[in-house]
Amino acid sequence: MKKNRPKYRQIIDAAVIAIAENGYHHAQVAKIAKHAGVADGTIYLYFKNKEDILISLFQEKMGSFVEKIEEKIEGKETAAEKLLMMIETHFNMLSEDRHLAIVTQLELRQSNKDLRHKINEVLKGYLSLVEKILKDGKESGEFSPTLDIRLARQMIFGTMDETVTTWVMNDQKYDLTALAESVHQLLLNGCTARS
Repeated sequence: MKKNRPKYRQIIDAAVIAIAENGYHHAQVAKIAKHAGVADGTIYLYFKNKEDILISLFQEKMGSFVEKIEEKIEGKETAAEKLLMMIETHFNMLSEDRHLAIVTQLELRQSNKDLRHKINEVLKGYLSLVEKILKDGKESGEFSPTLDIRLARQMIFGTMDETVTTWVMNDQKYDLTALAESVHQLLLNGCTARS
């Protein structure tokens, strides 16, 4: 129920900005509350603690990623087209929200082991979407019949992830979305059936 309330989203969006600007460890709940325009105590009506805010933020944003990608790939005929749409959408969503890019690429990495486990749980929905595209490609004969789906999924996600991290580390000085086609070709050549 809380997730549907406007203040919940307001706090999530404020947390993205506060964490991106101050780093996770220095983004006190008070700073998040200030960005959200709510009293400190209001945060605790929606979240247990700062860790809960970070996990919830990641759940919300990753859920949006998956929804948006599913929307974009719907109606696409080939696995190759779906893969390109996924890469483009992933890059585009992060290039449109630079604060979110900093949080997902840098701040989520500095967390403790328990937090990383929770983050990995959230990632499962995204990874199963990648897996579905790969399975479709394998079944249609677009991709090699010997393609290791799990390994390919890791390689695809890892390549996109590292491409975005490099972009963030370079102060977002170039067009991330423009790299989608090159990344797609590189990944596709690793997945294509050879005759």
